[in-house]
Amino acid sequence: MASNARLDHRNPLVIDTHELGRRPGAMQRLTREVDAPRDLGIEGVIGVPEGTPMELDLRLESVMEGVLVTGTARASAKGECVRCLEPVGLELEADFQEMFSYPDADDRGRVSAEPGDDAEDDEDRLYIEDGLIDLEPVLRDAVVLALPMQPVCQDDCAGLCSECGARLTDDPDHHHDAVDIRWAALQGLAGSLEDGEKDEMSGAEAGVDEKQEK
Repeated sequence: MASNARLDHRNPLVIDTHELGRRPGAMQRLTREVDAPRDLGIEGVIGVPEGTPMELDLRLESVMEGVLVTGTARASAKGECVRCLEPVGLELEADFQEMFSYPDADDRGRVSAEPGDDAEDDEDRLYIEDGLIDLEPVLRDAVVLALPMQPVCQDDCAGLCSECGARLTDDPDHHHDAVDIRWAALQGLAGSLEDGEKDEMSGAEAGVDEKQEK
């Protein structure tokens, strides 16, 4: 997955590998704190808010075909419970490992006269650009895999009442009297008949009163 844009060494997620050189077996350990980039997580569900401090522990190993990066990212993620919609927070720890290839080396680490012979492999491969590697795409994949697809505020969250939206965990005895819709129509009809009978009785009584007055 090569990028046409040149990498900016000032970006905290861009790592300089010049110190390693191209000496197989050379290793470098790095620890750095960076601000989380935007849209880091599962959109609309849970993620690491932009600007949140993230701690990165990295190990860079020089191999024949490039640099193998192994790391762990730690940060606080925020989201919403899928059952009751209450805020959810969790401490995220995402592990990742990715190979960054030299653009002029084949799978065996040998210099290739025609890099990119296999276009399909090139699309999935990450490359070292002028001695720099971009961790952002690797970090994004790792964070998404480490986050819960359906976060909950607690494992036994009962969710919301389907009728009034009340949070059932706060009121375990919450309920509504169920009315069978088949009887509801009859109850309405009975109410109409009772009202009609009352009106007839009122009319009859009024007629009797008029006769007595005469």
